[in-house]
Amino acid sequence: MSSIRKVKGGVTAARGFKAAGVRCGLKSKGKDLAVIYSEGEAEAAGVFTTNRFAAAPVRLCRRRLQRQTCAQSIVVNAGNANACTGERGDADAAAMAEQTASHLGLPPAEVLVASTGIIGVPMDRKKIERGIAAACRSLSRKGNDSAARAIMTTDLVPKQAARKLLLGRRRIPVLLGGIAKGSGMIHPNLATMLAFLTTDAAIDAKCLRRALRAAVEDSFNMMTVDGDTSTNDTVLLLANGQAGNRRITNPRSPDYEQFLSALKDLCQDLAIQIARDGEGATRLIRVVVEGARSREAARVVAKSVAGSNLVKTAVFGGDPNWGRIICAVGYSGVPIRPERVSLWIGRTLIVRGGQPRRQATAEAARKALAGKEVCLRIALGQGKASATAWTCDLTYDYIRINAEYHT
Repeated sequence: MSSIRKVKGGVTAARGFKAAGVRCGLKSKGKDLAVIYSEGEAEAAGVFTTNRFAAAPVRLCRRRLQRQTCAQSIVVNAGNANACTGERGDADAAAMAEQTASHLGLPPAEVLVASTGIIGVPMDRKKIERGIAAACRSLSRKGNDSAARAIMTTDLVPKQAARKLLLGRRRIPVLLGGIAKGSGMIHPNLATMLAFLTTDAAIDAKCLRRALRAAVEDSFNMMTVDGDTSTNDTVLLLANGQAGNRRITNPRSPDYEQFLSALKDLCQDLAIQIARDGEGATRLIRVVVEGARSREAARVVAKSVAGSNLVKTAVFGGDPNWGRIICAVGYSGVPIRPERVSLWIGRTLIVRGGQPRRQATAEAARKALAGKEVCLRIALGQGKASATAWTCDLTYDYIRINAEYHT
């Protein structure tokens, strides 16, 4: 029986973490600045966008995590991406860290920074300064929900999750939690997506960073909404060690594997919440690829199908046009034996041996596409490896939301 279970909470679920979300006025309405704080120094890890126009906060965090292994706070704003803003943007990101550090009594290097919102607009420093001061005054173990709401842009709902596991022979309780934002500009290799994760596990920086990279590969990097990879995507993880478990230092140990499983479960939960909340989305789509020669091949095929706009619009229209799915499998770049491929929409077997199954009915497929969650399962018949990707349908509202975003 797994010792990992879902619990209530988010980024403040783990011992020793506080958070707050406030309104500083960068967005037209709602909270738009959050601070996350560990009561003690924490090991830190981060994964960032692959976009060459990386925003100023991304560059700041990369530099800091290359030089150091610890951090104690994260400050994040919504409404302004602080991307493509030149030297002014770098100075603004550094100022956010310095102001947060000053209020919390920390060295500026102990503060990591993230931003999301409109690209190419200089930051309003006065609003940011007021927001940071208010957030630092409001830090609380109960601040998770306000922080989750403060990082939203076009999101319809806040995204948060937490896990508890019993670690080691002594079954020490360890907690992990997180909040995330993302609705559009979401594509594998991250996107306009922010995720902030915390744990009270005692784990060294090398293992923590290894675990985060592995967890991101199987969660956020297997998710797409619209194929756009943004300038600001950031995943940050802090581990303050307050659980009191024996420190994890060996990536081959049972404790590491158990911690990694919990972290993957947490990240997949948040990734699914993001895909479900895609801009204008009405359905969550799960693409399962089985029978691949390698895990990487399965991942590539799953992402190819999940990334197809034709597949996503077919799901939105409830149209069982299975040819679009097979087409996306075929152009994935993975060597395929068409005569071995099978496809299910929901529980209905549509294609066997690369050809339509006569007994399958369009009505059964339409019913499978009508639910809030749609599963597309593809068996390649070439091996034992598998992978899962998540996406959502592409709707009329997606165009409306993005056509009006800047205005």
